[in-house]
Amino acid sequence: MEFIRKKDKATRIGFGEGLLAAALRNEQVVALGADITASVGMNLFAEKFPKRFLSMGIAEQNIIGVAAGLAHEGKIPVFSTYGVFAAHRTNDQIRISLCYNDLHVVIGGAHGGISVGADGATHQALEDIAVMRVLPNMTVLSPCDATQTKKAVETAIEQCSGPVYVRYGREPVSDYTPEDLPFEIGKAQVFKEGTDVTVVATGTMVWEALKATETLRQKGISAEVINLHTIKPLDKETIVNSAKKTNAVVTAEEHQRYGGMGSAVAELLAEEYPCPMAFVGVDDRFGESGNPQELMQKYGLTATDIEQKVEQILKRKSK
Repeated sequence: MEFIRKKDKATRIGFGEGLLAAALRNEQVVALGADITASVGMNLFAEKFPKRFLSMGIAEQNIIGVAAGLAHEGKIPVFSTYGVFAAHRTNDQIRISLCYNDLHVVIGGAHGGISVGADGATHQALEDIAVMRVLPNMTVLSPCDATQTKKAVETAIEQCSGPVYVRYGREPVSDYTPEDLPFEIGKAQVFKEGTDVTVVATGTMVWEALKATETLRQKGISAEVINLHTIKPLDKETIVNSAKKTNAVVTAEEHQRYGGMGSAVAELLAEEYPCPMAFVGVDDRFGESGNPQELMQKYGLTATDIEQKVEQILKRKSK
């Protein structure tokens, strides 16, 4: 599968486009904001459907309670704020009000990862995947670009029945997936086939993984790239089959190394097919303010870092 970089586009724009598209088809879709409408991509909905949009101020725990009530009454609530607040500040309410009751509420975790940039550690969601994936009944999505984020939101609204967490970012990133590429929750996508090593990536790191494969190819290394846009439920078949083919796995995510997507893959392979693994992610530390791209480099979240991990894992594999 070949990908052509169309342009840079923030995944928050894709989130807003997906929300609006679903709302145009279903009048039961309502949206709830926490005083940050445009910065999380909800302005398109708010402008089109002002009577279906509730701006509730900086009261995230209360918003989850209201969303639960709306879901009980047959509405499909979509709530978005920064991922650090969506996943952490509201965790008790999400666990009890939404997950325990298995209510269909879509939660947008905006500003995911280190690339929030100047907002710094307090606003950089680096633990949200770990927190969300451990909750029973919760679906966790981490689309790779703006085009796929739009599809993920539409699918979450229209095809899911329980709570869904959609992770996305603020800054413009490479937008490259085709409009006609299917999106199926729980079904990972093999973006590049290879035989020497499997790179399982999610979110912004999928593009970095694709870039890494080109440099690795020049070195005679054939890397398979899997876009794991659904972290829960995990596509066990695709991951295990790829691991059996390559016998070496590197995971890449803009998240803490511990507890996130890489941990989910490691848990699976520990039971199904143990093999050498390495992890690209933030190494158990908080972020800081800075230029987004410089932060990605400082925290080891680039194509070069993936290449280095691949070369390390292949040395272990050969022993």
